[in-house]
Formats: sequence, C-alpha cells, structure tokens
Amino acid sequence: MFEFSENTSLDAEGEILRSIEQARVMALVERNIERAAPLHAADFQLITPIGIALSKEQYLGAIAAGGLVYSSWEPQHIDVRLYNQAAAIRYKSSLEVTFGPHHVPRAEYWHTDLYEKRNGLWQVVWSQATEIRHQA
Repeated sequence: MFEFSENTSLDAEGEILRSIEQARVMALVERNIERAAPLHAADFQLITPIGIALSKEQYLGAIAAGGLVYSSWEPQHIDVRLYNQAAAIRYKSSLEVTFGPHHVPRAEYWHTDLYEKRNGLWQVVWSQATEIRHQA
C-alpha cells in the first residue's frame, strides 16, 4: 500500500524531484539526448496533448532527429506528491514546439508526470500534457 507523508525529510526529496524535472526539460529543449535518456525509464510513455502515445525510443528519437523541437519550455512551480518509491508531479508551463511540419505556437499546458525510484534513481515513467484553453 502506498503512503503519503508530509515531513521535512520528504521536502528534500521533493526538491530533488523538482530539480530532476527541470534538468529533464532543459535537456529536451537543448536536444541533449545523452543527458535526457537516463532520466526516462525504459518503459517511459508520453501522452501528447493531441492523444498520441510515444515510447521512450519514439520520443527521444524524434527529438534527436529534429522531428520534434521544443523552441521553449518554461515550467512554473512544480507540485510533488511522494508515495514510497513513486512520486507524482504536476505543473503548468508555457511551451512552443514544432512536430514534423506542424508548428505549435507558444501556449500554456498542464503537465502530470509519474516518477519511480529504480535502483536508487528517480526516472519518469509516464508523462502527459494537456493544453490550457482559456474561455473567451
């Protein structure tokens, strides 16, 4: 059973997860696959804002090949929930991306990611982004 706990020792673990997510985002924007790959679990899966599921190989491969290019990705405050060897993070960001021939202008998104601690290292396992559409 998973337990949620709030104490100062877990605050430090939350800061570690925030730093890892910020490093992951930076590596993806910089197309630094060597730095990004170890932060993604072998069974990683991304669900894009339009509902496409991408494996680790598909996602990082598209970035490496230039088929997916983040022009910018600016996370805001990252909320963290810790559950033993797993953690859920959620945050808003502003990002701009080009996927193949499709340029997606800067917009705001919610990101929800599931991390697991495997062999002592935190890795993202699932990631999902949802565009924030403002009501007129």
